[in-house]
Amino acid sequence: MKHYDRCPVCGSPDISILHTIRDHMVSGESFPVAGCVACNARFTQDVPEQDQIGRYYKSERYISHTDTRKGLVNRLYHMVRRHTLQSKRKAMSAALGKPSGSILDYGCGTGAFLDVMKKGGWQAIGIEPDADARHIAKEQHGVETMEPGKLADIADATFDIITLWHVLEHVYELHETIRHLHRVLKPGGHIFIAVPNYTSADAVHYGVNWAAWDVPRHLYHFAPVTMKGLLERAGFIIRGTSPMWFDSIYVSMLSEQYRHVEANMVSAVWYGLKSNFNAFWHKEQCSSLVYHGVK
Repeated sequence: MKHYDRCPVCGSPDISILHTIRDHMVSGESFPVAGCVACNARFTQDVPEQDQIGRYYKSERYISHTDTRKGLVNRLYHMVRRHTLQSKRKAMSAALGKPSGSILDYGCGTGAFLDVMKKGGWQAIGIEPDADARHIAKEQHGVETMEPGKLADIADATFDIITLWHVLEHVYELHETIRHLHRVLKPGGHIFIAVPNYTSADAVHYGVNWAAWDVPRHLYHFAPVTMKGLLERAGFIIRGTSPMWFDSIYVSMLSEQYRHVEANMVSAVWYGLKSNFNAFWHKEQCSSLVYHGVK
């Protein structure tokens, strides 16, 4: 069991328990979530050690590792993903200023994003801790993946772009990983990190049933001020943030299932749209945000 006496994001000892959150996805167990006064981070306390966390990912419902299409929410996820993957590829080309380059997708899951980038002419490599997900990436997409431990072996200044799509919140060695990512990025290269935003309107509405707490798999829970401080301390220049509009709908649908025995999907979509309407005027209150940094 991993218990923090200091904030794992900024190191402050000024922390306290704020919530107790249930793992609705796999185990049914509950975990305390603590908050840091200094940097506004939230983090899951008493999580399993890194060599024990694997069983909390072993569920057909855990879509990033299984690519399952079972259930309405997962079918809708796949429909939306086809659109968002192409949007991400265009955004990477726009940031780089040319059609293609070299890219590392850290936490690549089953390789769908890498597949799109590879087909777009990019030199694309992925890092993924889950062996089953790496197998699917190879079998279904033919993309190159490696274990996280191999990151330390990658040469300095290798990649034009690094992406982490809803991954950083899962990473045990947070600061070491960010240092290595900074090291393997080329000078002037770009990093894109997408994480859930616990200050969003849908997070406030669903409270302890907000699906993006996703304990114990999510070790950290970020606010915009927390993420910006973390990246700046690692040496990145923050270029901007952008909303992930579809996430509020997906998260609200899962949250509605967690809150009620019989989920009201109409209500879920309504609250997801309400969250987006709020974020339209206050962008950094979107359900998930992409942080764009430059080395």
